[in-house]
Amino acid sequence: MADVVLKNVEKIFEKNVTAVRNVNLEVNDREFVVLVGPSGCGKSTTLRMIAGLEEITRGEISIDGRVVNDIPPKDRDIAMVFQNYALYPHMTVYENMAFGLKLRKYPKKEIETRVQEAASILGIRHLLDRKPKALSGGERQRVAVGRAIVRKPKVFLFDEPLSNLDAKLRVQMRTEISKLHNRLEATMIYVTHDQVEAMTMGDRIAVMKDGEIQQVADPIHLYENPLNRFVAGFIGSPAMNFLEGRIESRDGALVFNEGRLVLRIPPQMSSALQPHLDKEVIFGLRPEDITEATTVKEWPHRQEVTATVEVVEPMGSETFLYLTTGRHSFIAKVEAHAVPPINSDVKLAMNMDKAHLFEKGSERTIV
Repeated sequence: MADVVLKNVEKIFEKNVTAVRNVNLEVNDREFVVLVGPSGCGKSTTLRMIAGLEEITRGEISIDGRVVNDIPPKDRDIAMVFQNYALYPHMTVYENMAFGLKLRKYPKKEIETRVQEAASILGIRHLLDRKPKALSGGERQRVAVGRAIVRKPKVFLFDEPLSNLDAKLRVQMRTEISKLHNRLEATMIYVTHDQVEAMTMGDRIAVMKDGEIQQVADPIHLYENPLNRFVAGFIGSPAMNFLEGRIESRDGALVFNEGRLVLRIPPQMSSALQPHLDKEVIFGLRPEDITEATTVKEWPHRQEVTATVEVVEPMGSETFLYLTTGRHSFIAKVEAHAVPPINSDVKLAMNMDKAHLFEKGSERTIV
């Protein structure tokens, strides 16, 4: 397999529309890296430039130490799995999987061996004589992956391959792709808009916004240490809560003043926030760090607040409360049986040790 390196890569379409801006990324040999972000952030364009399907405006892409800017897709030794599977409807599963090898004039015996091996890995040997119209969505997805496996490429590229599947099948297929990565020990780059897919599949995740990479890190580091408000809000489901207010000094300690809410800042965060005293900031806290005040005692810097219930979402194993207080709304995660009446007031505890604070203008993380 091989590493993939992008240096200062840009893509500018006509009318000066910049789709990808100054992207720098190193994907290590045998690593599974996920490009994630909202629609239009440039993730698929980046993947297509790696594949050679889009021309690079500026920068350099190398695969296995070889610069591939001017090398056509067929000579880059990559295999790509598309969102729409792109299977030939008039061919059987076997013929679809073998087609690329036939074009490269592989011996019939080797083609047979590779197709049978890939079909066994994916559990589709019983489907080899069928045509795509006789397959389910999940089976078609396996065939598309199998067509890539038989090539034995240096790099696998996946462009939102699960977006056409139903929710249950998506969960199953992302598990199978992760197992496939471990079995093949392959270099894989995977594009998705679904942050849950990114968190559960990637060795590392590159979060993109407006054509730029915001942060690259492993899932847990990304979740716990976002570099800015965008990353903090995009990673995690439900999303992180954000409140706007000021950092003030009261009784020798720093507080975050939202207007109605006044939250004490834990001592370990005070030094980083001193330069922002009497300035507007953004306070962030994830829903799982806000719960019923009576159920948690172990949070050392807990802060109790009262809020009004607007919506209740029972999820089975837990319940999400949508609440308002002061100028803002936020979400709390409480125990499954907790279903307070709409418009009632509830007392909640906030785990202030898990709080994040961001600059108001740049939205960069302060602490």
